[in-house]
Amino acid sequence: MIKKLKLFFKEMFFIFNVKKSVKIGLYGPPNGGKTTLANKICEDWIGEEMGVASSVPHETREVKIKESVVIKSRGRELKFNLVDTPGISTKIDYEDFLSHKLDVKEAKQRAKEATKGVIDAIKWLDNMDCVLVVLDSTKNPYSQVNITIIGNLAARDIPVLIVANKIDLKRSDIKKIEAAFPQYPVIGISATKGNNIEDFYEEVFKLVKRR
Repeated sequence: MIKKLKLFFKEMFFIFNVKKSVKIGLYGPPNGGKTTLANKICEDWIGEEMGVASSVPHETREVKIKESVVIKSRGRELKFNLVDTPGISTKIDYEDFLSHKLDVKEAKQRAKEATKGVIDAIKWLDNMDCVLVVLDSTKNPYSQVNITIIGNLAARDIPVLIVANKIDLKRSDIKKIEAAFPQYPVIGISATKGNNIEDFYEEVFKLVKRR
């Protein structure tokens, strides 16, 4: 009887907390698929996109919020505010944009906006209840950028789920990501094709419970 009461109050506590505008942030390096995943979540549950995804680095240069997103899994509902942040970089050089057919003036402006976006994204960490770190699973996870992101999250003791994106590509290697960050759960998905997306939503429920 006592165990049942404890379980009941635990579930009630979780439901009560969920109603208090939980903020889930999307973080990661540029072009990992943060905005693509944000769009997938929003399209699945509210029928609209969140932002513009592009192959050009730092397409998202401002923090964007979609409020009152409600997802469902196994008969449960989870309501939260989804926060898409600019890609984190340790170095932003305007010359990197020139190869994407931007002229010098546009490239310098984008670099300036991207730098501000990175600063804003780090500041927003203090407002996050949970974070989804979106990584390109075809790339080496042992990068300075990824270590910087994980270090900032660990310092703030924020619950983290690492999303290994682009598992539909041949070079995808989730095991490398798991080995790089064994302290956090890792879920492999394809935000573009929707591969493993139901398991991803289940992991989001677990993530919020850990906060």
